[in-house]
Amino acid sequence: MTVNELRANGVWILGCSKAVSSHIYNCTKCRKFRRNTEGQRMANLPQERTELTPPFTYCGMDCFGPIYVKDGRKELKRYGLLLTCMCSRAIHIEMLDDLTTDAFINALRSFIALRGSVRQIRCDQGSNFIGARHEFAEAMKEMDGENLKKIGCEFVMNTPSASHQGGVWERQIRTVRNVLASVLDQSAKRLDSSSLRTFLYEVMAIVNSRPLTTEHLHNPSGPEPLTPNHILTMKSSIIPPPPGKFIKEDLYLQKRLRRVQFLANSFWERWKKEYLLNLQSRQKWNRARRNAKVNDIVLLKDDSAPRSQWKMGRIIDVYLGQDGKVRSVKLLISDSTLDARGKRTTKPTYLERPIQKTVTLLEAN
Repeated sequence: MTVNELRANGVWILGCSKAVSSHIYNCTKCRKFRRNTEGQRMANLPQERTELTPPFTYCGMDCFGPIYVKDGRKELKRYGLLLTCMCSRAIHIEMLDDLTTDAFINALRSFIALRGSVRQIRCDQGSNFIGARHEFAEAMKEMDGENLKKIGCEFVMNTPSASHQGGVWERQIRTVRNVLASVLDQSAKRLDSSSLRTFLYEVMAIVNSRPLTTEHLHNPSGPEPLTPNHILTMKSSIIPPPPGKFIKEDLYLQKRLRRVQFLANSFWERWKKEYLLNLQSRQKWNRARRNAKVNDIVLLKDDSAPRSQWKMGRIIDVYLGQDGKVRSVKLLISDSTLDARGKRTTKPTYLERPIQKTVTLLEAN
């Protein structure tokens, strides 16, 4: 339209299209109303995704729900806590009575009692997770160095409003919701808490029996597809106990240990050949872009407001990933509020956001 308007007024510019595109690209007003949000080349996978570690050594977690249950005549809300192994992609589900810090800590203790100690937990910045991190930090101050080294549990929290950074557990929650919807289809709002806990464990067993790769899925003569249950229970599916009598010779410790070790070694060998290689491809965010800089003026994307009402801010700090690319920024935003006398005042607000939630208006030199 701009080129056509120039020609209609008798103006001919050499390389007109390129000149117009460059002018529109650098126009602050055009950027405010039309420019896309920032992006960056997809980062490398965290190292713990590619290490051979025991199940649930490195975990990601999040809560989901609510799920309604019956307690007499009362209808109550219950929630699920999903923890997924960063390496084997197995999941564990615990039921929460509410989303408080105490309920989360009790569920986490139950998880550790069943699955063993955890070296690192990744999560978003939910209030219950932040509260638990503060509780653990206070408790660890009272411990000596040796006991602290034995625990070694570290909380790694994602940037606020950056759900894509937790895709490793968000995808598992979607799978759990799909399975849970079919399980609860005939008994919605008629379960009690104990029945719901049983259902959650059954969903956990179903999801842990899913194939991790499709390499041998359609090959009848190939090995059985690799599943998380191969490393958790040494079986690909949940089966009832076999009939018959057991003799004392079947329980020899040495024979059992050798079998378990062989199955574990077989799992990790296939995990490296079949599953790990599939993690190398980047399906999106393949192009490197300009890194955000301090003093860039940006718009803060707000999904609940029209674009013309997005707040403007200035970048005061940037956070680099392991590859040197900026993944999140700290913003200074002026918020206007009404005081007790009805007078409008402005105060500075500091926010951390991923670059995918910002639109650059003016670039710093």
